[in-house]
Amino acid sequence: MNRWLTLSSGFVAVTLLSAGLAFGQQPKADCKAGAPEMVEGQVVRVDPKTDKVTIRDKSGTTHEFQANKETTKDLKAGDTIEARLRVAPKC
Repeated sequence: MNRWLTLSSGFVAVTLLSAGLAFGQQPKADCKAGAPEMVEGQVVRVDPKTDKVTIRDKSGTTHEFQANKETTKDLKAGDTIEARLRVAPKC
């Protein structure tokens, strides 16, 4: 009985440790998922509070980008721009 209890507890411990390691691994974030490399189009909206710019490209699709304060200060709705996607520092 003692042997069975020792083997069972060892098996449970190994299983729990392995499961913890498996769940601790996170897949890498795909920072460019669904975002084009470059967008040419017209600025639809500029949100200076969140520093986001919404652009409508030539096909009519809208894209929202995170921009810096200087960029949002210089842009206004109706401007025609060409934007290139840069990888975020967290990626």
